[in-house]
Amino acid sequence: MIRAVHQEGLSSRSSKITRAALLGAALGAGLLASLSNASAETITVWSGYPEMAPFYQHVADGLKATHPNLDVKVEAIALREHEKRVALGLSGGLPGPTVIELAGSTASRYLENELIDPVPDEISTFVNNASNFDKFFTDNASYDGKVYGVPLFRGQGSLFYNVDMFKKAGLTAPPKTMEEYDAYAAKLTQRDASGKPVVSGWSLRLSGGGQGVAEKFWTNLFQFGGSVLEETPDGKWKANYATEAGRKALKQYLNNVFTQNTVTPEMPADAEAFERGQTAMFIRESWVIGDIASKAPNLNYATAPLPQGSIALPTNLYVKADGDAAKDAWDFVLATNSPENLVWLLKNVGWLPNRSGVDYSSVTNAQPAFAAFVDYPKGYKFFTLPSIGPIEEILTRLAAQLSVAFANPALAKDAAGIDAFLKTAADETNSILSREGLLAQ
Repeated sequence: MIRAVHQEGLSSRSSKITRAALLGAALGAGLLASLSNASAETITVWSGYPEMAPFYQHVADGLKATHPNLDVKVEAIALREHEKRVALGLSGGLPGPTVIELAGSTASRYLENELIDPVPDEISTFVNNASNFDKFFTDNASYDGKVYGVPLFRGQGSLFYNVDMFKKAGLTAPPKTMEEYDAYAAKLTQRDASGKPVVSGWSLRLSGGGQGVAEKFWTNLFQFGGSVLEETPDGKWKANYATEAGRKALKQYLNNVFTQNTVTPEMPADAEAFERGQTAMFIRESWVIGDIASKAPNLNYATAPLPQGSIALPTNLYVKADGDAAKDAWDFVLATNSPENLVWLLKNVGWLPNRSGVDYSSVTNAQPAFAAFVDYPKGYKFFTLPSIGPIEEILTRLAAQLSVAFANPALAKDAAGIDAFLKTAADETNSILSREGLLAQ
């Protein structure tokens, strides 16, 4: 029986030669049908995205015919708790053969310390095949020239906006510049008799635990041509936001919170607020499309690319297992990347599959909201979080600093104060890089 609790599984092949040959071909029903049955095996799948549980269960259910003795337990919990679980598991012991879902930037710390093994040669061939994955995704799943994981899905931002609210405000198209974002937010904000905003014009991430505040700030910063970190030719890094771009990005937040008063830290935010009609627009990843379909199916909304480009956060699957159990686990990972399962993922969950050469038109034709994520303008740029050990510490510390700044009305009209804040935060970022031997000179 195959049951759900999150990540892992698959059974061994009839021979090493057959396995390698099949992996060199395009994955699909034919490949899965050719996999031989294995002895009873239990594999656990660890995920940090609860919405991914149905996908992993779907993959497991699809393997019942060819893998009747394989038991897949899918364990999906909130991302920060998942990251803690992985840290403890990889350092102290796992419950057994485990498929681990991790962002490439998060996995780097474990790869540096040799806590995850490289993939088998045939898996490496699959991941390195340019017809399967763009170099951007292959590099993200690799470390020091070796492949350690298999790319699965990514987070990628776009604008979500309420079409009815736009029409009511006299807006006929989405904003195309960051200046227009401010102007639109002012027009879209709904206020009570006292002038207090009750529906935000633009929902900004202003508080919350973890590094999300910093990631969202980086996305807005990117629209101004900036970045939180910049890599130098020697392969090291430095803070890159105590700059004009950083000043513009921070001033935009402060302008909306304190000057235009289009949003406040206390207001409902993010996808839940959008689905309840409590904000007119916000920037988020494609999973929101599926969330809207299940929670607010009558919501009249549309999506649009961002002015310059988006963050793209690839998530990969890694395996921690030995012997036949490892073969079963890698088989499950490969099954997640079959075209049929990837189309199911996009349609039913909303995360964007990383694999190339798959026809997703049946999904994009049925749900135009995906167009902003796949039909972006020529020259649209992507960035991702650097695969360096302290990246989460850097972003978590920056997020804590930003949350304080977003609650400080004195900064709104204090140019010198903004510059001082950015320098202090950047100094902290650089001190972390220096401690780890990663600071550019």
